[in-house]
Amino acid sequence: MSEKRDYRDTVFLPKTDFPMKAGLPAKEPKIAARWEEEGLYRQMREARAGREKFILHDGPPYANGDMHIGHALNHTLKDMVCRTQNLMGKDAPYVPGWDCHGLPIEWKVEEQYRKKKRSKNEVQPKEFRAECRAYAQKWVDVQREQLKRLGIMGDWDNPYLTMQFESEATIVAELMKFAEAGNLYRGSKPVMWSPVEETALAEAEVEYENLTDSPQIDVAFEIVESPIEELVGAHAVVWTTTPWTIPVNQALAYGPEVSYGIVEPTGISRTGRGGDREKDMADAWNRASHILGKRFLIATSLLPEFQKRLDAAVGATVLITGTSRHRGSDLAGTVARHPIYDLLKNRQPGLDPGQGFSSSSDTPEGSTTPDQVRDDDGSEVAAWEKALAFYAKPRPFLPGDFVTTDSGTGLVHMAPDHGEDDFLLCREHGIEPVFAVMADGRYRDDWPWLGGEDERRRSVINKPFNAPEGPICSDLREAGALLSASADYEHSYPHSWRSKAKVIYRCTPQWFVPMDRDLSTAAPLPAGEGPGVGGAATATATAEHPSPTPSLEGRGSTLREIAMSEIERVRFVPEKGRRRIGSMVEGRPDWVLSRQRAWGVPITLFVRPDGSYLQDPDVNARVVAAVREDGVDAWDEARKAEFLGREHDPDEFEMVTDILDVWFDSGCTHAFTLESGRWPALKWPADLYLEGSDQHRGWFQSSLLESCATRGRAPYDQVLTHGFTMASDGRKMSKSLGNTIDPLKVMEQYGADIIRLWALSVDSTEDHRIGDEILKGTGDQYRKLRNTFRYLLGALDGFVGDMSDVGEVPELELYVLALLADLDGKLRQAAENYDFTAYTRLLVDFCNEDLSAFYFDIRKDVLYCDGPDSVKRNAYRTVLDLLFHALVRYAAPVLVFTAEEVWSTRYPDGGSVHLLEWPQVPGVGADGAKWDKLRALREDVMEAIEPLRRDKVIRSGLEADVVVPAAAVPEGFSDADLAELFITASVTRGDSDTVTVTRTNESKCGRCWRLLPSVEEDGDLCDRCEPVVAQWDAAR
Repeated sequence: MSEKRDYRDTVFLPKTDFPMKAGLPAKEPKIAARWEEEGLYRQMREARAGREKFILHDGPPYANGDMHIGHALNHTLKDMVCRTQNLMGKDAPYVPGWDCHGLPIEWKVEEQYRKKKRSKNEVQPKEFRAECRAYAQKWVDVQREQLKRLGIMGDWDNPYLTMQFESEATIVAELMKFAEAGNLYRGSKPVMWSPVEETALAEAEVEYENLTDSPQIDVAFEIVESPIEELVGAHAVVWTTTPWTIPVNQALAYGPEVSYGIVEPTGISRTGRGGDREKDMADAWNRASHILGKRFLIATSLLPEFQKRLDAAVGATVLITGTSRHRGSDLAGTVARHPIYDLLKNRQPGLDPGQGFSSSSDTPEGSTTPDQVRDDDGSEVAAWEKALAFYAKPRPFLPGDFVTTDSGTGLVHMAPDHGEDDFLLCREHGIEPVFAVMADGRYRDDWPWLGGEDERRRSVINKPFNAPEGPICSDLREAGALLSASADYEHSYPHSWRSKAKVIYRCTPQWFVPMDRDLSTAAPLPAGEGPGVGGAATATATAEHPSPTPSLEGRGSTLREIAMSEIERVRFVPEKGRRRIGSMVEGRPDWVLSRQRAWGVPITLFVRPDGSYLQDPDVNARVVAAVREDGVDAWDEARKAEFLGREHDPDEFEMVTDILDVWFDSGCTHAFTLESGRWPALKWPADLYLEGSDQHRGWFQSSLLESCATRGRAPYDQVLTHGFTMASDGRKMSKSLGNTIDPLKVMEQYGADIIRLWALSVDSTEDHRIGDEILKGTGDQYRKLRNTFRYLLGALDGFVGDMSDVGEVPELELYVLALLADLDGKLRQAAENYDFTAYTRLLVDFCNEDLSAFYFDIRKDVLYCDGPDSVKRNAYRTVLDLLFHALVRYAAPVLVFTAEEVWSTRYPDGGSVHLLEWPQVPGVGADGAKWDKLRALREDVMEAIEPLRRDKVIRSGLEADVVVPAAAVPEGFSDADLAELFITASVTRGDSDTVTVTRTNESKCGRCWRLLPSVEEDGDLCDRCEPVVAQWDAAR
């Protein structure tokens, strides 16, 4: 038997220089450098000039550290939006921005000071602000390069920064729109306050932590007056998890519909076995001595929980009897006394209560001057008497609809300085805050309990200060008022996201924008700026409360109403975002604008001694011009007369030293980017705002309120949100847990396209996960996509042609073109819906399932072995060409570097793939049901072949003779068609309901390896390959 010829060199295998191994970490920076050198972003803008605009306005990240994985996902989504809009033929510029003011940056600069054992109070404010500005600029430059490395395309040479002088001037100008319309007021309300940072915080600056060791105490207030005679002499019991608020208690709240009872501990019972039980009982009796024989008022439904706390405090079972029940509404007119009064009085014997302690008018917030606690005679005794009078004042019982029986005792102690409900209910009854807690969280120097004279004074967020053995509980215990105290309460408590320190509610003078004030009477703003903001405040001002909450009697549209109507109009993706921001705006308090910090845009107001502020457009214009020239440093006392001009006496005004909340800064970004004219490609309003779901309470909301107040509508038409990136186990990422993923390291190891593919594959509308295994899975997904393009490039090597060169198009090619047309429509819809998870999944599934596992698998025999003049081969390559041009465009917004590599491999001089537009796909239809039936049968055949291949009966489907159920074969397919589609030796039809497979007896073609009747013996050529080889030999 003669040796058979080796026909391998006659097979038309794909040829390409496109490597299987990506090497993205090395290639991507070179591609990015070429884009920058060629000015690709500029080319994109020029190519789309005159088209319909699509404006995504960038939400500014803080310029205070390296890019993290959340930044990577966020900016990948933004890039995907702009690239898909550009791909669909719109002009979609992207101007990146940074938030440069505020606590995050100021805190970092202070950290540097602390390392050097310096304080920011030791340097001039301008010097400190200069350091903040330099710090922010450093991180802007760092993050800019990192985002460019991620493949984010934008106007990187001309970003917007909130600290640019022009931006700061615009922020001041926007503030002045509120001021000139009288839509600002200064009032004292409880706000979120950080004693560590010594500033008010926006809700968006606060995070919540689950604690398991918070204090909880029960405190007894003796009832001294009541229309219910038996209550006199009893003790009202309040429960709180903030012991530090007891020193500023001013009232007690009850639920009008709650049922209350009088209970009396009469003894204790022996519990437990073993040990020295007599001594244990003696100790328990001693601990219970101050409660036995007393009567306590408590909600009847909460008595079991109260009993448990008493038992734990005593160390034995407390025997309790009930005497009577009363409806909450019957408690009206009841009065208690503060439990600490007698103890404090005994520490200074011989004093009388005095005439009462005046709250806000006599004791300004933060007061430490002796005159504020002295009587006219200036005596220290009188001063102490006056201070002590605060605790001698009666504590009235007030009806509170917010009082529930979910926990506690059904009676709530009221500290109007430190709670929203407390503040509103007390103010309704003429009880004002006393400003006892200073900015650093300590009680004032002149405060009679734990004030400056007490060495035990600490910040109210100090854990030992609030502990069961701390000074508050110790004094209450000494006074006989502490019924129980423990440090085991589990709840969620707010803390500053920057310092991680606990946050308190603290009543301080702040600047507010009213939410429920009639805006319809506002003075008109310049043309095109909407209805503007409300008229002058009508409430009476005082020195300590310069402008209380304005009258809400107006019947026109309010800021809340306008914002809520805009929330209904704007499109939210996902839809749940509408409900989230709507619930926040619907119930939010007035907007707090002021912060007590140094690095930010000043509240550029001149305030009179009566608390009113100057509303002079000329003065405001001079201030805006100065800020545009010199930045925020222009707001300087030395320029007071210059700003006020000849019309106003500088001695009659005080310059406000507070700065604006950074959310007001970022809420104005639409004004100094979209409207400024500095970026001609932009327009107002934006089509889309895109950020994390936490920005419903942050940037989305501040932008909404600012624009609704000054322009009568939201600055955006659509809002797209994403969830948070979690660790692979679903936990929050934390450096302490070691479960963070650094996108910079991922780019070094895998490449930026892997991060992008991950970001666009996960369901970003919800919280999503990332980890090493997830990234490995993304890498596998990427390799499959890359191999699809590698196959296309190899198969199209040297191809020049189009559909006009093809004769009759085979049905399989028509079917694949129909699949492409279907994919095209779904991808466009997904892009328009910002459903990038679906977009990426559709693309990946089409490449893997419809192409690699089906179409390519079937047609590779035609590609490799049919002759150059084969109609079927030419039709296949023509369809591959259409697929290439479509897929490289579809993939370009996702795999920005790989798509560029693919395109330039085939078209080295063809420019950038990112300048191309959405592909023109033939509108071909096919009988989808017929092909679905055929593909299902194909799967059945492959499953039937696999056991024989696994048992080495056959090596591949090419050696299989297959019998299929005749009923399972769609019309229009011959047995030869089925054998080609199933890649088997033969296919016949039978009456059975199952597929059967046997090994064929035919011989194997030496070139195409098919086992066919036309091959006499293994190694010979089949009747298809023989003329192809002859033609190939003749051409040599």
